Amino acid sequence: MTRGALTLPEIGSQAEALEAAWRQLNAQGAWVRKYLSDATFEEVVFIGSGSSYYQAQTMATTFRLWLGRSAIALPSSDVFLFRDQSVARGRKTLLVGVSRSGESSEVLLALDSVKDLADWTTCGITCYEQSRLGTMTECLVSPLGQEQSTVMTKSFSSMTFMMQAAIAQAAGDALPAQMEDVLALDGDVVARAKTFSDDLVQANDFNKYIYLGMGAYFGLAQEVCLKLKEMSYVWTESFGTLEFRHGPKSVVEPGTLVCLLVSEGAREYELKVAEEMKEFGAFVLLVTAAAGADTEFADAVFEVGGAALSDEARAVLYLPALQYLGFYTAMKRGVDPDHPRNLTQVVKI
Repeated sequence: MTRGALTLPEIGSQAEALEAAWRQLNAQGAWVRKYLSDATFEEVVFIGSGSSYYQAQTMATTFRLWLGRSAIALPSSDVFLFRDQSVARGRKTLLVGVSRSGESSEVLLALDSVKDLADWTTCGITCYEQSRLGTMTECLVSPLGQEQSTVMTKSFSSMTFMMQAAIAQAAGDALPAQMEDVLALDGDVVARAKTFSDDLVQANDFNKYIYLGMGAYFGLAQEVCLKLKEMSYVWTESFGTLEFRHGPKSVVEPGTLVCLLVSEGAREYELKVAEEMKEFGAFVLLVTAAAGADTEFADAVFEVGGAALSDEARAVLYLPALQYLGFYTAMKRGVDPDHPRNLTQVVKI
């Protein structure tokens, strides 16, 4: 099979996966009311492993802001191995398992570890309704998130979007309409991202890759960092944007790609960091709602649109260009992004 034959169309079909997730969510309104709308839960804990943990971070951030209630994201293993160190005892807790396959051992072990605890309730989100996760607890299901490739691309986008849309429905007000706006934008973003990233990779050779993000974009920065590492085997790191200035920036030099996921809420501060990295010799890539006079210093800018939307609603629009960046870097290096070495689609203990 041709290298990348699985991953490329999966990245390219995520707009359809988001649409299907939206339709499915509208059919699962009872799930939203039962779990997300229940304000008696004193703590909501989103868990996942690898990419699923990174999307759990974005989900928890969105939940805290839009619903004004306590929520955290944890690696699945923290719950079944270090539960009392990670979650305060004696609180009514909702545990939300996040797993593309629904078969990740650590997620299943975490849910199983609390099944007999009176203060804990479980639910989940997956792409496979008949998976172990899907049958052991009630789940949202992203029907077109299923993938053949090892790396998560459209599954990550569609599950993140679906959970955010569920939170938006629980919150009400104008938030569901914002998620519909994201659906309207996504197809064009995916189409433009393909050419943008291919051209960027072909025109440049980088020896270091750094991804920066804050708020809802911190989990995304970790995810796109992982995508590049999984697909192309290059070493890359991710940091909170302003935290990068406190020591890690020492690695920046000519040949370093610094990619910043720019929020509107902290745009002024984040762009100051990017300008500083440019002064150190970095190639600066900005993914942002809209370019402006304040982004003219950057070497490359990808606009996703939706500047009037909240940063959280716009989150999944940042993914396609950076998923393609990982894909085309792998292809340029002669690596098969469909079958990364040492990796399997499902991680079991």
